[in-house]
Amino acid sequence: MSKFIIIFLCMLLIVKAMDIDMDCKECQESPFCECHEKRGEVGKCRCHLRPEAINLAMDQASNPQRMTHEQFHVRIPLGTAVVDQFLGLKPHPTICQATYIWIDGTGEHLRCKTRTLDASPTSIEQYPIWNYDGSSTGQAVGRDSDTYLKAVAHYPDPFLGGQNRLVMCETFDKDMKPTATNHRAKCAQIMKGIAHQVPWFGMEQEYLLLDRDGYPLGWPKNGFPAKQGPYYCGVGANKVVGREIVETHYRACLHAGLKIFGTNAEVTPGQWEFQIGCCEGIAMGDELWMARFLLHRVAEQFGVIVTFDPKPAITMGEWNGAGCHTNVSTAAIRAPGGMKHIEAAKHQDHMRMYDPNGGRDNLKRLTGRHETSSVDKFSWGVANRGCSVRIPRSVAEEGKGYFEDRRPSSNCDPYAVTGMIAQTCFLGL
Repeated sequence: MSKFIIIFLCMLLIVKAMDIDMDCKECQESPFCECHEKRGEVGKCRCHLRPEAINLAMDQASNPQRMTHEQFHVRIPLGTAVVDQFLGLKPHPTICQATYIWIDGTGEHLRCKTRTLDASPTSIEQYPIWNYDGSSTGQAVGRDSDTYLKAVAHYPDPFLGGQNRLVMCETFDKDMKPTATNHRAKCAQIMKGIAHQVPWFGMEQEYLLLDRDGYPLGWPKNGFPAKQGPYYCGVGANKVVGREIVETHYRACLHAGLKIFGTNAEVTPGQWEFQIGCCEGIAMGDELWMARFLLHRVAEQFGVIVTFDPKPAITMGEWNGAGCHTNVSTAAIRAPGGMKHIEAAKHQDHMRMYDPNGGRDNLKRLTGRHETSSVDKFSWGVANRGCSVRIPRSVAEEGKGYFEDRRPSSNCDPYAVTGMIAQTCFLGL
Protein backbone atom coordinates (compact mmCIF):
# COMPACT_ATOMS: atom_id res chain seq x y z
CA MET A 1 0.00 0.00 0.00
CA SER A 2 2.83 2.36 0.88
CA LYS A 3 4.40 1.77 -2.56
CA PHE A 4 1.24 3.00 -4.29
CA ILE A 5 1.13 6.09 -2.07
CA ILE A 6 4.76 6.90 -2.86
CA ILE A 7 4.16 6.41 -6.61
CA PHE A 8 1.06 8.64 -6.49
CA LEU A 9 2.94 11.40 -4.64
CA CYS A 10 5.78 11.22 -7.17
CA MET A 11 3.26 11.61 -10.00
CA LEU A 12 1.81 14.67 -8.29
CA LEU A 13 5.27 16.22 -7.99
CA ILE A 14 6.03 15.52 -11.67
CA VAL A 15 2.72 17.04 -12.76
CA LYS A 16 3.38 20.13 -10.60
CA ALA A 17 6.89 20.54 -11.98
CA MET A 18 5.54 20.35 -15.54
CA ASP A 19 2.95 23.03 -14.64
CA ILE A 20 0.11 20.86 -15.98
CA ASP A 21 -3.50 21.76 -15.10
CA MET A 22 -4.77 19.32 -12.45
CA ASP A 23 -8.36 19.55 -13.62
CA CYS A 24 -9.63 19.31 -17.17
CA LYS A 25 -12.07 22.17 -17.79
CA GLU A 26 -14.09 19.93 -20.11
CA CYS A 27 -14.78 16.95 -17.91
CA GLN A 28 -13.58 18.19 -14.46
CA GLU A 29 -11.30 15.17 -14.22
CA SER A 30 -7.52 14.90 -13.99
CA PRO A 31 -5.38 15.54 -17.10
CA PHE A 32 -5.05 11.75 -17.38
CA CYS A 33 -8.78 11.48 -18.06
CA GLU A 34 -10.45 9.55 -20.87
CA CYS A 35 -11.16 12.60 -23.05
CA HIS A 36 -7.42 13.30 -23.21
CA GLU A 37 -6.51 9.69 -23.86
CA LYS A 38 -8.83 9.60 -26.86
CA ARG A 39 -6.96 12.55 -28.38
CA GLY A 40 -3.57 11.18 -27.47
CA GLU A 41 -2.91 14.17 -25.18
CA VAL A 42 -2.33 12.43 -21.87
CA GLY A 43 -0.67 14.97 -19.59
CA LYS A 44 -1.36 17.90 -21.98
CA CYS A 45 -4.58 19.52 -20.92
CA ARG A 46 -5.77 21.69 -23.85
CA CYS A 47 -9.51 21.13 -23.97
CA HIS A 48 -10.13 24.27 -21.90
CA LEU A 49 -8.48 26.57 -24.45
CA ARG A 50 -10.75 28.70 -26.62
CA PRO A 51 -10.46 28.13 -30.39
CA GLU A 52 -9.20 31.69 -30.94
CA ALA A 53 -6.47 31.20 -28.36
CA ILE A 54 -5.37 27.97 -30.06
CA ASN A 55 -5.35 29.74 -33.44
CA LEU A 56 -3.24 32.59 -31.94
CA ALA A 57 -0.75 30.08 -30.52
CA MET A 58 -0.51 28.29 -33.88
CA ASP A 59 -0.12 31.62 -35.71
CA GLN A 60 2.71 32.67 -33.40
CA ALA A 61 4.41 29.32 -33.84
CA SER A 62 4.37 29.71 -37.63
CA ASN A 63 5.25 33.45 -37.47
CA PRO A 64 7.82 33.83 -34.67
CA GLN A 65 8.66 37.42 -35.71
CA ARG A 66 5.09 38.63 -35.30
CA MET A 67 4.56 40.76 -32.20
CA THR A 68 1.08 40.83 -30.63
CA HIS A 69 -0.57 43.49 -28.51
CA GLU A 70 -0.83 41.05 -25.62
CA GLN A 71 2.94 40.56 -25.56
CA PHE A 72 3.68 44.26 -25.10
CA HIS A 73 0.79 45.69 -23.09
CA VAL A 74 2.16 48.02 -20.41
CA ARG A 75 0.26 47.89 -17.14
CA ILE A 76 -1.38 51.19 -16.23
CA PRO A 77 -0.78 53.01 -13.94
CA LEU A 78 2.90 52.60 -14.58
CA GLY A 79 3.89 52.91 -10.93
CA THR A 80 7.63 53.01 -10.46
CA ALA A 81 10.54 51.29 -12.17
CA VAL A 82 10.73 47.90 -10.43
CA VAL A 83 14.35 46.94 -11.12
CA ASP A 84 17.22 48.49 -9.17
CA GLN A 85 19.63 48.37 -12.09
CA PHE A 86 22.48 49.74 -9.98
CA LEU A 87 22.14 47.14 -7.18
CA GLY A 88 22.31 49.85 -4.54
CA LEU A 89 25.96 50.58 -5.29
CA LYS A 90 27.20 54.07 -4.47
CA PRO A 91 28.90 56.04 -7.28
CA HIS A 92 32.68 55.90 -7.32
CA PRO A 93 34.05 58.90 -5.37
CA THR A 94 36.57 60.03 -8.02
CA ILE A 95 36.10 58.09 -11.29
CA CYS A 96 33.87 59.65 -13.94
CA GLN A 97 31.63 57.66 -16.28
CA ALA A 98 31.19 60.01 -19.24
CA THR A 99 28.25 59.17 -21.50
CA TYR A 100 28.87 60.65 -24.96
CA ILE A 101 25.59 61.49 -26.75
CA TRP A 102 25.17 62.39 -30.42
CA ILE A 103 22.64 62.76 -33.24
CA ASP A 104 22.80 59.94 -35.78
CA GLY A 105 22.36 59.95 -39.56
CA THR A 106 18.58 60.31 -39.38
CA GLY A 107 18.93 63.80 -37.92
CA GLU A 108 16.32 62.99 -35.27
CA HIS A 109 17.49 59.96 -33.28
CA LEU A 110 20.12 59.85 -30.55
CA ARG A 111 22.95 57.42 -29.85
CA CYS A 112 25.20 57.11 -26.80
CA LYS A 113 28.11 55.19 -25.35
CA THR A 114 30.06 55.50 -22.11
CA ARG A 115 33.74 55.64 -21.23
CA THR A 116 35.73 55.88 -17.99
CA LEU A 117 37.74 58.99 -17.14
CA ASP A 118 40.14 59.16 -14.19
CA ALA A 119 38.46 62.33 -12.91
CA SER A 120 35.41 64.41 -13.74
CA PRO A 121 36.39 67.16 -16.23
CA THR A 122 35.88 70.72 -15.07
CA SER A 123 35.76 72.18 -18.60
CA ILE A 124 34.46 70.91 -21.93
CA GLU A 125 37.95 70.99 -23.43
CA GLN A 126 39.09 68.26 -21.02
CA TYR A 127 36.92 65.61 -22.64
CA PRO A 128 38.96 63.62 -25.18
CA ILE A 129 37.83 63.31 -28.79
CA TRP A 130 36.35 59.84 -29.27
CA ASN A 131 35.22 57.83 -32.29
CA TYR A 132 32.50 55.37 -33.26
CA ASP A 133 31.36 53.22 -36.18
CA GLY A 134 29.59 55.71 -38.43
CA SER A 135 28.53 52.97 -40.86
CA SER A 136 26.16 51.67 -38.16
CA THR A 137 24.55 55.08 -37.62
CA GLY A 138 24.07 56.14 -41.26
CA GLN A 139 27.02 58.54 -41.21
CA ALA A 140 29.83 56.68 -42.98
CA VAL A 141 30.59 53.71 -45.25
CA GLY A 142 31.85 50.40 -43.90
CA ARG A 143 35.29 50.55 -45.50
CA ASP A 144 36.04 53.94 -43.90
CA SER A 145 33.69 54.12 -40.94
CA ASP A 146 35.55 55.95 -38.16
CA THR A 147 33.48 59.00 -37.20
CA TYR A 148 34.53 61.40 -34.48
CA LEU A 149 32.83 62.80 -31.39
CA LYS A 150 33.78 66.20 -29.99
CA ALA A 151 32.29 67.25 -26.65
CA VAL A 152 30.41 70.57 -26.74
CA ALA A 153 28.31 70.60 -23.52
CA HIS A 154 28.21 68.51 -20.34
CA TYR A 155 25.74 68.00 -17.53
CA PRO A 156 25.47 66.05 -14.23
CA ASP A 157 24.17 62.52 -14.83
CA PRO A 158 20.85 62.03 -12.94
CA PHE A 159 20.95 58.26 -13.53
CA LEU A 160 24.47 57.44 -12.32
CA GLY A 161 24.97 60.38 -9.94
CA GLY A 162 28.33 61.07 -8.34
CA GLN A 163 31.05 62.49 -10.58
CA ASN A 164 29.43 61.07 -13.72
CA ARG A 165 28.50 63.26 -16.68
CA LEU A 166 26.27 63.34 -19.75
CA VAL A 167 28.19 64.82 -22.69
CA MET A 168 26.54 66.34 -25.76
CA CYS A 169 28.76 65.92 -28.81
CA GLU A 170 29.14 67.14 -32.37
CA THR A 171 29.95 64.57 -35.06
CA PHE A 172 32.77 64.84 -37.61
CA ASP A 173 33.77 62.69 -40.58
CA LYS A 174 37.19 61.19 -41.33
CA ASP A 175 38.47 64.60 -42.47
CA MET A 176 37.18 66.27 -39.29
CA LYS A 177 34.45 68.07 -41.21
CA PRO A 178 30.91 68.24 -39.77
CA THR A 179 28.71 65.32 -40.80
CA ALA A 180 25.54 65.98 -42.81
CA THR A 181 23.35 65.96 -39.68
CA ASN A 182 25.69 68.12 -37.61
CA HIS A 183 23.69 71.37 -37.79
CA ARG A 184 25.25 72.60 -34.56
CA ALA A 185 28.50 73.64 -36.25
CA LYS A 186 26.75 76.17 -38.52
CA CYS A 187 24.32 77.26 -35.79
CA ALA A 188 27.23 78.07 -33.46
CA GLN A 189 28.75 80.36 -36.08
CA ILE A 190 25.46 82.18 -36.59
CA MET A 191 24.88 82.61 -32.85
CA LYS A 192 28.38 84.01 -32.47
CA GLY A 193 27.56 86.58 -35.15
CA ILE A 194 24.46 87.84 -33.30
CA ALA A 195 25.78 87.48 -29.74
CA HIS A 196 25.63 91.26 -29.30
CA GLN A 197 21.86 91.10 -29.86
CA VAL A 198 21.50 88.67 -26.92
CA PRO A 199 19.12 86.17 -28.59
CA TRP A 200 16.86 84.21 -26.26
CA PHE A 201 14.95 81.09 -27.24
CA GLY A 202 12.37 78.86 -25.61
CA MET A 203 11.05 75.68 -27.25
CA GLU A 204 7.86 73.77 -26.46
CA GLN A 205 8.51 70.08 -27.09
CA GLU A 206 5.41 67.96 -27.72
CA TYR A 207 5.59 64.16 -27.84
CA LEU A 208 3.42 61.04 -27.71
CA LEU A 209 3.89 58.03 -25.42
CA LEU A 210 3.59 54.60 -27.05
CA ASP A 211 3.29 51.05 -25.86
CA ARG A 212 6.01 48.77 -27.27
CA ASP A 213 3.61 47.59 -29.98
CA GLY A 214 3.61 51.14 -31.37
CA TYR A 215 0.07 51.92 -30.18
CA PRO A 216 -0.50 55.09 -28.09
CA LEU A 217 -0.20 54.41 -24.38
CA GLY A 218 -3.58 54.11 -22.69
CA TRP A 219 -5.59 53.85 -25.93
CA PRO A 220 -8.00 50.91 -26.30
CA LYS A 221 -6.14 48.19 -28.20
CA ASN A 222 -8.95 47.63 -30.68
CA GLY A 223 -10.35 51.12 -30.96
CA PHE A 224 -9.96 54.78 -30.07
CA PRO A 225 -10.47 56.86 -26.94
CA ALA A 226 -13.24 59.44 -26.63
CA LYS A 227 -12.71 62.49 -28.84
CA GLN A 228 -10.23 65.11 -27.72
CA GLY A 229 -11.32 67.85 -25.40
CA PRO A 230 -10.93 66.67 -21.79
CA TYR A 231 -7.26 65.64 -22.04
CA TYR A 232 -5.46 68.99 -22.33
CA CYS A 233 -3.98 69.77 -18.88
CA GLY A 234 -6.25 67.01 -17.61
CA VAL A 235 -6.30 65.41 -14.16
CA GLY A 236 -7.49 61.89 -13.39
CA ALA A 237 -6.96 58.35 -14.64
CA ASN A 238 -9.66 58.82 -17.30
CA LYS A 239 -7.93 61.94 -18.65
CA VAL A 240 -4.18 61.34 -18.61
CA VAL A 241 -1.69 58.48 -18.82
CA GLY A 242 2.06 58.41 -18.21
CA ARG A 243 2.35 61.11 -15.58
CA GLU A 244 4.93 58.93 -13.78
CA ILE A 245 7.27 59.34 -16.75
CA VAL A 246 6.60 63.07 -17.01
CA GLU A 247 7.37 63.80 -13.35
CA THR A 248 10.49 61.62 -13.35
CA HIS A 249 11.74 63.36 -16.49
CA TYR A 250 11.09 66.77 -14.92
CA ARG A 251 13.25 65.92 -11.91
CA ALA A 252 15.97 64.43 -14.11
CA CYS A 253 16.13 67.69 -16.09
CA LEU A 254 16.40 69.73 -12.90
CA HIS A 255 19.18 67.50 -11.58
CA ALA A 256 21.08 67.88 -14.87
CA GLY A 257 20.83 71.67 -14.60
CA LEU A 258 18.62 72.11 -17.67
CA LYS A 259 16.39 75.18 -17.86
CA ILE A 260 13.12 73.29 -17.94
CA PHE A 261 10.29 75.81 -17.70
CA GLY A 262 7.33 73.50 -17.21
CA THR A 263 5.22 70.63 -18.49
CA ASN A 264 1.58 69.76 -19.22
CA ALA A 265 -0.68 67.14 -20.73
CA GLU A 266 -1.61 67.93 -24.33
CA VAL A 267 -4.73 67.74 -26.49
CA THR A 268 -4.36 64.16 -27.77
CA PRO A 269 -4.59 61.44 -25.07
CA GLY A 270 -1.12 60.11 -24.27
CA GLN A 271 0.46 63.32 -25.61
CA TRP A 272 2.54 65.60 -23.39
CA GLU A 273 4.67 68.72 -23.64
CA PHE A 274 7.66 70.14 -21.80
CA GLN A 275 9.28 73.53 -22.32
CA ILE A 276 12.99 74.37 -22.27
CA GLY A 277 14.12 77.99 -21.95
CA CYS A 278 14.89 80.77 -21.88
CA CYS A 279 18.26 79.79 -23.29
CA GLU A 280 20.74 82.12 -24.93
CA GLY A 281 22.11 81.29 -28.35
CA ILE A 282 23.54 77.82 -28.98
CA ALA A 283 22.51 76.61 -25.51
CA MET A 284 18.95 76.21 -26.77
CA GLY A 285 19.84 73.31 -29.04
CA ASP A 286 22.19 71.72 -26.50
CA GLU A 287 19.59 71.70 -23.73
CA LEU A 288 16.65 70.51 -25.83
CA TRP A 289 18.62 67.58 -27.25
CA MET A 290 19.75 66.64 -23.75
CA ALA A 291 16.18 66.89 -22.44
CA ARG A 292 15.07 64.56 -25.23
CA PHE A 293 17.79 62.08 -24.26
CA LEU A 294 16.66 62.15 -20.63
CA LEU A 295 13.05 61.56 -21.69
CA HIS A 296 14.01 58.50 -23.75
CA ARG A 297 16.08 57.11 -20.89
CA VAL A 298 13.32 57.63 -18.31
CA ALA A 299 10.67 56.06 -20.56
CA GLU A 300 13.04 53.15 -21.24
CA GLN A 301 12.94 52.25 -17.54
CA PHE A 302 9.13 52.07 -17.65
CA GLY A 303 9.07 49.98 -20.84
CA VAL A 304 7.48 52.84 -22.81
CA ILE A 305 8.43 54.40 -26.17
CA VAL A 306 8.58 58.14 -26.84
CA THR A 307 7.83 59.31 -30.37
CA PHE A 308 8.48 62.82 -31.69
CA ASP A 309 6.73 62.04 -34.98
CA PRO A 310 4.59 65.14 -35.72
CA LYS A 311 1.69 63.03 -36.95
CA PRO A 312 1.87 59.24 -36.39
CA ALA A 313 -0.40 57.19 -38.66
CA ILE A 314 -2.71 56.26 -35.77
CA THR A 315 -3.45 59.96 -35.15
CA MET A 316 -4.20 60.90 -38.77
CA GLY A 317 -7.88 61.40 -37.93
CA GLU A 318 -9.33 64.11 -35.71
CA TRP A 319 -6.34 64.30 -33.41
CA ASN A 320 -3.86 67.12 -32.88
CA GLY A 321 -0.36 66.57 -34.20
CA ALA A 322 2.84 67.43 -32.33
CA GLY A 323 5.01 70.49 -32.82
CA CYS A 324 7.95 72.26 -31.26
CA HIS A 325 6.79 75.89 -31.08
CA THR A 326 9.77 78.20 -30.85
CA ASN A 327 9.69 81.45 -28.88
CA VAL A 328 12.24 84.06 -29.93
CA SER A 329 13.44 87.48 -28.79
CA THR A 330 16.46 89.75 -28.79
CA ALA A 331 17.44 92.61 -26.51
CA ALA A 332 15.80 95.05 -28.96
CA ILE A 333 12.56 93.05 -29.10
CA ARG A 334 12.39 92.86 -25.31
CA ALA A 335 12.99 96.61 -24.92
CA PRO A 336 10.20 99.25 -25.07
CA GLY A 337 9.03 99.62 -28.67
CA GLY A 338 10.22 96.10 -29.49
CA MET A 339 7.01 95.31 -31.38
CA LYS A 340 8.32 97.19 -34.42
CA HIS A 341 11.31 94.85 -34.58
CA ILE A 342 8.99 91.83 -34.52
CA GLU A 343 6.97 93.23 -37.41
CA ALA A 344 10.13 94.09 -39.37
CA ALA A 345 11.69 90.63 -38.98
CA LYS A 346 11.88 88.57 -42.17
CA HIS A 347 9.74 85.56 -41.24
CA GLN A 348 10.57 83.67 -44.40
CA ASP A 349 9.33 80.23 -45.26
CA HIS A 350 11.75 77.96 -43.42
CA MET A 351 9.79 74.77 -43.92
CA ARG A 352 12.65 72.69 -45.32
CA MET A 353 14.61 73.25 -42.09
CA TYR A 354 11.69 72.77 -39.72
CA ASP A 355 11.79 68.98 -39.76
CA PRO A 356 14.64 66.52 -40.45
CA ASN A 357 13.18 65.38 -43.78
CA GLY A 358 13.16 68.61 -45.75
CA GLY A 359 9.64 69.60 -44.74
CA ARG A 360 7.92 66.35 -45.67
CA ASP A 361 7.06 65.41 -42.08
CA ASN A 362 5.29 68.72 -41.52
CA LEU A 363 3.03 68.15 -44.53
CA LYS A 364 1.05 65.70 -42.39
CA ARG A 365 0.67 68.22 -39.56
CA LEU A 366 0.35 71.74 -41.01
CA THR A 367 -3.09 71.42 -42.61
CA GLY A 368 -4.68 74.63 -41.36
CA ARG A 369 -6.68 72.56 -38.87
CA HIS A 370 -6.07 71.38 -35.30
CA GLU A 371 -4.42 74.66 -34.24
CA THR A 372 -1.97 74.79 -37.16
CA SER A 373 -1.31 77.10 -40.07
CA SER A 374 -1.34 76.06 -43.72
CA VAL A 375 1.97 74.62 -44.89
CA ASP A 376 1.98 76.59 -48.15
CA LYS A 377 1.03 80.05 -46.84
CA PHE A 378 2.77 82.30 -44.32
CA SER A 379 0.61 84.19 -41.81
CA TRP A 380 0.95 85.95 -38.49
CA GLY A 381 -1.48 87.33 -35.95
CA VAL A 382 -2.09 88.30 -32.35
CA ALA A 383 -3.17 85.42 -30.07
CA ASN A 384 -3.97 83.34 -33.16
CA ARG A 385 -2.85 79.72 -32.84
CA GLY A 386 -3.82 79.07 -36.45
CA CYS A 387 -1.03 81.33 -37.75
CA SER A 388 2.55 80.58 -38.76
CA VAL A 389 3.83 83.13 -36.25
CA ARG A 390 1.80 84.09 -33.17
CA ILE A 391 2.21 87.34 -31.28
CA PRO A 392 1.02 86.78 -27.69
CA ARG A 393 -1.71 89.21 -26.66
CA SER A 394 0.36 90.48 -23.74
CA VAL A 395 3.20 91.33 -26.15
CA ALA A 396 0.89 93.27 -28.45
CA GLU A 397 -0.52 95.21 -25.49
CA GLU A 398 2.89 96.03 -24.00
CA GLY A 399 4.53 96.66 -27.36
CA LYS A 400 7.52 94.45 -26.55
CA GLY A 401 8.44 90.86 -25.66
CA TYR A 402 8.81 87.95 -28.07
CA PHE A 403 7.18 86.07 -30.94
CA GLU A 404 6.29 82.38 -31.33
CA ASP A 405 7.05 80.49 -34.54
CA ARG A 406 4.51 77.65 -34.53
CA ARG A 407 5.78 75.86 -37.63
CA PRO A 408 8.69 73.68 -36.38
CA SER A 409 7.73 70.01 -36.10
CA SER A 410 8.14 67.99 -32.92
CA ASN A 411 11.04 66.04 -34.47
CA CYS A 412 12.89 69.15 -35.65
CA ASP A 413 16.58 69.74 -35.00
CA PRO A 414 16.66 72.76 -32.66
CA TYR A 415 20.08 73.72 -34.02
CA ALA A 416 18.64 73.95 -37.54
CA VAL A 417 15.52 75.83 -36.40
CA THR A 418 17.17 78.44 -34.17
CA GLY A 419 20.01 78.86 -36.65
CA MET A 420 17.61 79.53 -39.53
CA ILE A 421 15.50 81.99 -37.51
CA ALA A 422 18.60 83.86 -36.34
CA GLN A 423 20.07 83.96 -39.83
CA THR A 424 17.00 85.35 -41.57
CA CYS A 425 15.44 87.49 -38.82
CA PHE A 426 18.53 88.97 -37.21
CA LEU A 427 21.32 88.71 -39.77
CA GLY A 428 19.10 89.45 -42.76
CA LEU A 429 20.62 86.63 -44.83
